[in-house]
Amino acid sequence: MESNQSPHRRWNPLRQSWVLVSPHRTQRPWQGEVGQKTAPAGVDYDPSCYLCPGNHRAGGATNPAYDGIFTFVNDYAALLPDSPAPAQLSDSPLIKAEPARGLCKVLCYHPNHSLTLARMTPAEIRPVVDAWTAEYESLAALGWLKYIQIFENRGAMMGASNPHPHGQIWSTSFVPDEPAAETKAQREHLSLTGHCLLCEYLAAEQSAQSAAHRIIFENDHFAALVPFWAVWPFEVLLLSKRHAAALPEFTPAERDALAQALNRIAIRFDNLFETSFPYTMGFHQSPTDGASHPEWHFHAHFYPPLLRSATVRKFMVGFEMLGMPQRDITPEDAAKRLREASETHFWPRQ
Repeated sequence: MESNQSPHRRWNPLRQSWVLVSPHRTQRPWQGEVGQKTAPAGVDYDPSCYLCPGNHRAGGATNPAYDGIFTFVNDYAALLPDSPAPAQLSDSPLIKAEPARGLCKVLCYHPNHSLTLARMTPAEIRPVVDAWTAEYESLAALGWLKYIQIFENRGAMMGASNPHPHGQIWSTSFVPDEPAAETKAQREHLSLTGHCLLCEYLAAEQSAQSAAHRIIFENDHFAALVPFWAVWPFEVLLLSKRHAAALPEFTPAERDALAQALNRIAIRFDNLFETSFPYTMGFHQSPTDGASHPEWHFHAHFYPPLLRSATVRKFMVGFEMLGMPQRDITPEDAAKRLREASETHFWPRQ
């Protein structure tokens, strides 16, 4: 069936919330903020970069002359292993605070300053997948960390303070709001139906009626699609085909397939507007709180802000902040454009 071009709401079963879709708004004129088109970094080594091998970081430490993966505790961590209880400023139950402990790490993907996931090869990304997996296992083994959030902010538009290829790992003494909401939704679906929510959703997307609309590509072990309930214009959901809860459960072949899928998504993003495409990407996987989580299905979210071009972005303001999320282009149209984008990067690697 053709995608609905009139205003309508779509249900997000993973978040148990609605999103407003208003396709006709793509025709409105734009006189708002216009950003700058971004090219890949032009140098393999930047002497002023805090993350390049051998350089001094802002916190005073010196990076080793690494030639592969490099991981360290964030010099300006948002969470600390030891955090005293905050002062209670009121007896009211409505004014409440509690300690928040954690570990925040930075993981450099590659020593080459000019690279991104889009411009690395799957073979170069595979060690990154292995490093993410090892970090998940070692942090989970500490016992007091209940959730491990692996993510990447790509590009200045998404708040990245450094263009060097890297991501972050924030591990927390609590389960943050987004994975907590997804835990609740997946658990309730499993309890009511006896089936995994995301296994059933992927099967629905692969069905004859919908496969041509929202799936971007598949490999042997993963499927990349624009979810039916997408909020961001070119949002992508990457799903494992096998029901696995977290990175350590993947076989070597699945790790290879994950590296390939991440590369293919990132290349298509860059080619869409011929720019170094900004996004926030992160893995959602089983909490490490000691409980059993048969409901959890591994997936990655890509939240890119670009809307109409390399210079016009989506703003989450007004009704989106005060009412509910809203999008202009339909997920089906976004998926079609990403499917049609080449997987040969527009900016060849030298």
